[in-house]
Amino acid sequence: MFNATDLKAEWLGNIRGDLLAGLVVALALIPEAIAFSIIAGVDPKVGLYASFSIAVLTAIFGGRPGMISAATAATAVLMVTLVRDYGLNYLFAATILAGLLQMLAGVLRLGNLMRFVSRSVMTGFVNALAILIFLAQLPELIGVPGMTYVLVAVALAIIYGLPLVTKAVPSPLVAIVVVTIAAVLLQIDVRTVGDMGALPSTLPSFLLPDVPFTLDTLMIILPYSAGIALVGLLESLMTAAVVDDLTDTPSDKNRECVGQGIGNFVTGFFGGMAGCAMIGQSGINVRSGGRGRLSCFAAGVFLLILIVGLGDLVAIIPMAALVAVMIMVSIGTFDWGSIRNVVTHPRRSSVVMLATVIIVVWTHNLAIGVFVGVLLSGLFFASKIAQIFAISSSLSEDGRARTYRVEGQVFFASAQEFIAAFDFSEKLERVVIDVSAAHIWDLTGVGALDKVVLKFQRRGVAAEVIGLNAASETLVDRLSVQGKPGAMDALTAH
Repeated sequence: MFNATDLKAEWLGNIRGDLLAGLVVALALIPEAIAFSIIAGVDPKVGLYASFSIAVLTAIFGGRPGMISAATAATAVLMVTLVRDYGLNYLFAATILAGLLQMLAGVLRLGNLMRFVSRSVMTGFVNALAILIFLAQLPELIGVPGMTYVLVAVALAIIYGLPLVTKAVPSPLVAIVVVTIAAVLLQIDVRTVGDMGALPSTLPSFLLPDVPFTLDTLMIILPYSAGIALVGLLESLMTAAVVDDLTDTPSDKNRECVGQGIGNFVTGFFGGMAGCAMIGQSGINVRSGGRGRLSCFAAGVFLLILIVGLGDLVAIIPMAALVAVMIMVSIGTFDWGSIRNVVTHPRRSSVVMLATVIIVVWTHNLAIGVFVGVLLSGLFFASKIAQIFAISSSLSEDGRARTYRVEGQVFFASAQEFIAAFDFSEKLERVVIDVSAAHIWDLTGVGALDKVVLKFQRRGVAAEVIGLNAASETLVDRLSVQGKPGAMDALTAH
């Protein structure tokens, strides 16, 4: 639980920086929310309302201060078929159910699974999203008037040049204001936010999804909700880990699961689509000085004010200014040191990183890319641990007994090597298997030990296992095929 001091620091510890950063994020959220709505096949207001609602709620209930959550492309692509086949109300119902599933994940403390994501996967995730953020800007840079490039260049010059003079105001905000004023005064004909789609003019209102409350409805929306919940949590937890590194502060991953769930659950009742954390917007927030919960809350509130109260002004903002901001984010997000590290880091780590990047960029699906990265990390780790394994032996002076000394890890990847190390054809009366320098990890390891002992016993050789540590002994007692209780007695029988 957070005490009053924690809450005060998270909400009021950086008021000016959080408010200014929140305004920059709100401006950058508008075209993205509209674009994500178009991806999902819904009205722009669905994405805009969702971004407001999710940002405000995750600011209050989430576990990562300074992180921005809103409508995202990662979840939008999962909604296309549902909207097309069943309509908007089923999307709202699926959003509500996805929120419930995410809250359940938080209660079950599934956020702790983040510790199994390696640094190589994290780097690949960050680099892939940086590439995707940049690629998403290309439609605004291809086949456009020449002045678009001039405005983008001016905006980038301000973004990178102003901090050299002063950091009193976020340079992305200044770039947006200056480029907008220049475009209006000089009457430059370039694409604007208003060209992306109509901005809503009313506040979101509470509604119940107009769907039958039946098992059939549940079976329709459950696969979509489960996918949205999984991808949303995965991107949110990965983004939280990135912001942890950027700010050098910890976050509560399980609380973040609950916060994301509450955000989506409530959003479904207010005509919004499901969303999750956004690494691009979170990067804008952090680099603009946002650190506390107030920044995400302010982004949501400013977003609503801008689209409902100041829609006419927002509509004239050149897309070139916002493209420049997103280019800045993609450049700042990409881990440039990882290019050099591909050569200097262990080959397997580099393969994991590159595989994650390639899969995410190729499929535009974060879940698949991270799954491949985690799977490769697990396989490479198992392969490496399996190599830390050796068996030596010595024959007694009378030639009637042999002692095998096992060192290392006995599990599924080393079980075959374990079995192959024993000579079952040797004429002996007794065999001692000393595992005091080894550890048996799983059912396959226990099965391998069983198999060796049984093979010797069938040949009339007494087999004794000595040196099992407490954890291995417990596993053998529970899993050995030679009898559940007293399995150790059977394994050490003469």
